[in-house]
Amino acid sequence: MKTTLQSALTIALLSLGLSISAQDRYLDDVFSAVTVTSDVTYATNISILPMLQGLPPGPATLKCDIYEPDGDVLTNRPVIILVHTGSFLPPVLNGQPTGSKSDLSIVEQCTRWAKKGYVAVAMENRLGWNPQSGDQDVRTSTLLQAAYRGIQDAKAMVRYMRMTEDNGNPYGIDESKIVLGGQGTGAYISLGYATLDDPATELMLPKFINFSTSPPSPYVYPLFFGNPDGTDSAWLPAAVSPTGQNELWNIPNNPTYSNDVNMVFNLGGALADISWLQTGDVPMVSFHCEMDPYGPIDTGDVIVPTTGDFVVEVMGSRTVQHYANQYLNNDPFALAGISDVYTTAANVNNGGLEGLYVFKTPAPSTTPNAFGQSYEEEGSPWDWWDNASYDAMFQAVNGAPAGYGAANSLLGNPNMSAANGNAYLDTVQGYLNPRIFTVLGFIAGCTDATSCNYNASANIDDGSCILPDGCTDPLACNYDILATCDDGSCLTDYGCMNSAATNYDPLATCPDSCIFPAVTYGCTDSTAYNYNPTASIDDTSCCFIAGCTDALAFNYDITACYDDGSCIPVALGCTYSVACNYDASANSDDGSCIFPDGCTDDEADNYDPTALCDDGSCLYPTAINEEISGLLMYPNPANNVLTIVSHSVEIENINIYNLNGQLVLNKVLNNHNTVNVSSLESGIYIVDILSENTSVKRKLIIE
Repeated sequence: MKTTLQSALTIALLSLGLSISAQDRYLDDVFSAVTVTSDVTYATNISILPMLQGLPPGPATLKCDIYEPDGDVLTNRPVIILVHTGSFLPPVLNGQPTGSKSDLSIVEQCTRWAKKGYVAVAMENRLGWNPQSGDQDVRTSTLLQAAYRGIQDAKAMVRYMRMTEDNGNPYGIDESKIVLGGQGTGAYISLGYATLDDPATELMLPKFINFSTSPPSPYVYPLFFGNPDGTDSAWLPAAVSPTGQNELWNIPNNPTYSNDVNMVFNLGGALADISWLQTGDVPMVSFHCEMDPYGPIDTGDVIVPTTGDFVVEVMGSRTVQHYANQYLNNDPFALAGISDVYTTAANVNNGGLEGLYVFKTPAPSTTPNAFGQSYEEEGSPWDWWDNASYDAMFQAVNGAPAGYGAANSLLGNPNMSAANGNAYLDTVQGYLNPRIFTVLGFIAGCTDATSCNYNASANIDDGSCILPDGCTDPLACNYDILATCDDGSCLTDYGCMNSAATNYDPLATCPDSCIFPAVTYGCTDSTAYNYNPTASIDDTSCCFIAGCTDALAFNYDITACYDDGSCIPVALGCTYSVACNYDASANSDDGSCIFPDGCTDDEADNYDPTALCDDGSCLYPTAINEEISGLLMYPNPANNVLTIVSHSVEIENINIYNLNGQLVLNKVLNNHNTVNVSSLESGIYIVDILSENTSVKRKLIIE
């Protein structure tokens, strides 16, 4: 089916892109609870399901569950309709635990959409086909007919929603915004819904013809089954009727309403034939497991899971998306600039096909289960169920041993759990929802026209509005540095606002300099350094402290307010006179001082190769050294008393320096004298021992 519902939005969306913000309706959960109206009858049509029990076909009511956000005040909400899986047979009978509108993944998806603000619909469709037939024509024809009825039912569902909108709108929908999707078998319906619009050609392909009849006959003949929309009454002639009499085969439901949709999506499934897909079909989003054994991602065969029998060749999601992209059908979201984490992840495996998300599932275990059955590639890891309940039903229907049904159900979904299924649905909705949002023409932004960031194109308020909150002009006298949106209050007319001034400006809104007659401000104290003899009014600026005001000078005076030219530049160097590298020109010690630490003369008897600064202790075989060779200083370290003895020369006096070069003790001695050093603090000192001819320096440690 071709529709132009999306075309009016495409050009605008191309230039705007998609900006997704926190708490955007239809993208984020904005409601905490959901109201569900269950088992709403949306149509009545002929079902062949009674034939499985040997009964004639007959009218059956078709039900749906409608999910709405609880407490919502909007009455024009878009609709998402979801079709379940199940191989067109009831659960258990189809060999699966899933296959109804109450499937847990269906309920979860619809609940999520309702919490985002959508009206979500879980619909059932007519079931029934013959997968067990040994005749391929029977298998193929009954499956295609089941899918055809499913397409008719989905279109009846869409028309029903439009009918309710036209009759009081009890579900508060926007009939111009409807999206259809399907999971598994439901995906065959959603893809066929969007593409089957020329049955005279598309249903007459050789693969859809039964050549075993004479003449060959189509598997699906709209004259008997009704048109693809299901809007006409159709009768099955007695010659081909299972009852041998004319049978009403299609009942139109709400036929006067449109069954157009804005887009479709599929989780698994396939398209009956790629020729159905044409330029102008609605946008499509597809999710597919790479190795799905029953719904090929590329072109492949549909087989009966329980028998492996061939049914029909179909085209999977990758083939569908190849042509949807080639025909530019997906441009409404492909050109919208969506760049979230889900899109980035999808692009790793989709070969550049916008709208395709490929799931790479783990390889199946090679170890059989407890019943000897082999595990398969995964095809629907987003599904989960109560396996204990399913096993009990499987036993009751099939007479199987306990545990067999539960084990069998896990062959293609070995990690089945609510957590695992929800993790896949996180990805499904994370990738799908922004594309639905775009196709439906939603633009998130500020919708408040009084805001500074008002977006005239936005139709979904994203809570980003910035309301006027002050003056934002930094040149205004009432500028508010915290304001983000100007409120028009800025004052920028500067002038003198004092009426006593000669330049008073009655129109001024911001104060500026004023000129007063014969009034001069300044320091009026003649003793101050900055005395102003022309000042008539003291401005408290008088300065009475002179000194160096240069903070970088050696003699900077922080209290001075008047520079007297006394600043002395800082001269770095060693300022301790006892150091070997004492710099008499330095006024600021830079920590570079090298203090006496031993004999540095390599010709001396006591030469110390590790010493950096000679301490005068060198001993030479000379007369001078012979004179002082008998010099003794003990104890060292000392506490209270230091004894200095020389047997060869007369000691005149001693000077004791600390390591800062300061003289801390001076004592006149003779050849055998003691010195009281109890006044010295603990540390290392230099003792300069002086005689008439020479001086000797020794280290002293005070404990």
